[in-house]
Amino acid sequence: MTQPPADELYGRHRAVLPDWLTLYYDRPVEITHGEGRHVWDSEGNRYLDFFGGILTTMTAHALPEVTKAVSEQAGRIIHSSTLYLNRPMVELAERIAALSGIPDARVFFTTSGTEANDTALLLATAYRASNQILAMRNSYHGRSFSTVSVTGNRGWSPTSLSPLQTLYVHGGVRSRGPYAGLTDERFIEACVADLEDLLGHTRAPAALIAEPIQGVGGFTAPPDGLYAAFRRVLDRHGILWISDEVQTGWGRSGEHFWGWQAHAENGPPDMLTFAKGIGNGMSIGGVVARAEIMNCLDANSISTFGGSPVTMAAGLANLSYVLEHDLQGNARRVGGLLIERLRAIGACVDSVREVRGRGLMIGIELVSPSTGEAAPETAAAVLEAAREGGLLIGKGGGHNTSVLRIAPPLTLTVAEAEEGAAILEQALRGA
Repeated sequence: MTQPPADELYGRHRAVLPDWLTLYYDRPVEITHGEGRHVWDSEGNRYLDFFGGILTTMTAHALPEVTKAVSEQAGRIIHSSTLYLNRPMVELAERIAALSGIPDARVFFTTSGTEANDTALLLATAYRASNQILAMRNSYHGRSFSTVSVTGNRGWSPTSLSPLQTLYVHGGVRSRGPYAGLTDERFIEACVADLEDLLGHTRAPAALIAEPIQGVGGFTAPPDGLYAAFRRVLDRHGILWISDEVQTGWGRSGEHFWGWQAHAENGPPDMLTFAKGIGNGMSIGGVVARAEIMNCLDANSISTFGGSPVTMAAGLANLSYVLEHDLQGNARRVGGLLIERLRAIGACVDSVREVRGRGLMIGIELVSPSTGEAAPETAAAVLEAAREGGLLIGKGGGHNTSVLRIAPPLTLTVAEAEEGAAILEQALRGA
């Protein structure tokens, strides 16, 4: 009997790739093509995609404007490196600098969010002459040696060895931990007091790096204004603020174009990092920083693949589509309907502790009804059941991975949101 294509490919995968390279599902899926908000696997099954390759296919699969831009640029030149003038790179940098809100901004392109955060850490430590970094508990910033060392999530930080001295701050998770029972105002006050106390016991750190909404951590977020309150403390000590916008940027939260804007009382961050959605599947990451910070390095540096003409053409076309079609507004409208629908479902399912999020960035936290403890087995079962029903979702939430992560392309329609919610309801009730 002939093996199904995915089963045969899975055997080959296991023979040549690392054991720690995570695959979803008991029978992993080979996705062969997509269109709009749907993808198909090698066995012909069609799925509504509510995860977008980890929030990366931000706009739509096979978006004609992006595929056309990629094809046309590839027909001219694919690669030249940063050693030569690159018109698409300059044009995309101009647009991102203007959108960032950072004054006198400079942009450096990388190939991933990991590399973007790595660059931001390099800039911060060089600028401040300090290897101490403040990071948030439950955070995730990438898989390089430096970024795992500032990741406050045990499930994604495989080593305690580090080039940095990292100190972890309270505040990234609103509904768990020692301050969970406080009002928003008191929660912020307690987290600020914790930060003040921490700074009283250490030398001046280089920067605080923080996700406005924690992605891998399960789409958790502090009350609006926490990082503005932190900023007042940081500024007194000369400490930089790096906003990790790899998952929150480009309007996904609906309410704001950047996640930092929910904490904007004291203006923009000193640096922001971005990746994922800007390329709609192409490998783009980057850092935006004030010129004095970006230009502080006193050694030569280039990027062989960052700013590739093809990826920059994709980013320009995708960003234009996002802005011209007000996908931030669509995330706010459709995401608002979807989260209310999911909250109504969750209220009737004992294992759902919380449905949270903003725009098209939604988390469903699952627990054991009898103990209230995290329920990763239930999350895995719901993931499988949703796939059987024709829906792809993600999961996260600390090392217990008990939070379902829902982040469809920003062009999601109301009808598709309702379809996905119905599949999730069936999966949750079944699990």
